[in-house]
Amino acid sequence: MRLTALLLSGATAAALTLTAGMAAAQPDPNAGGKPAAAKAKTPAKTAKKPAVKTPPPPPPLPEADDEQLAAAKRAYLGQYDCEFKQSINIQPNAKHAGYIDVAYKKDTFTMKPVLSSTGALRLEDITGRTLMVQIANKSMLLDVKAGQRLVDDCIHPEQRAAIEAARASSAPAGEGLGIAPSQQ
Repeated sequence: MRLTALLLSGATAAALTLTAGMAAAQPDPNAGGKPAAAKAKTPAKTAKKPAVKTPPPPPPLPEADDEQLAAAKRAYLGQYDCEFKQSINIQPNAKHAGYIDVAYKKDTFTMKPVLSSTGALRLEDITGRTLMVQIANKSMLLDVKAGQRLVDDCIHPEQRAAIEAARASSAPAGEGLGIAPSQQ
């Protein structure tokens, strides 16, 4: 009986060892399919929330020189009516003299005015993302990074008045081609 008990206890111990080994090899239902032994070796990972990306602060603006101040005075300020019933609003920057704020949809871009050699006024975004070009008869806002127009055919009331004045001066008065014969 004693031998049987010893054999039985040895068999029980072997069975228990075998069962424990199998349990360690079995996937843990809470571990996502990994064996329990593998789970014990890897440190527990904590779930991290994605960091909210805040836009970087705008770069410090250099003080405007005389050319920039003169260019800022030439910018048409106020509301512009654009194509597809869109609009742009341009105002001087409240914190920095010589800079212009261009509001389009929900964005406001701080721009540096620059006169070009062609007479156009360029409003260059200080972050390099956008560019607004003002010419005699219209203005347009461009996304420089994407290489496309954001909005075109924007007309300020002063530009509209210039367009109307140009039409009135080029229209012939009355009959004929508008050429006056010379008097000899």
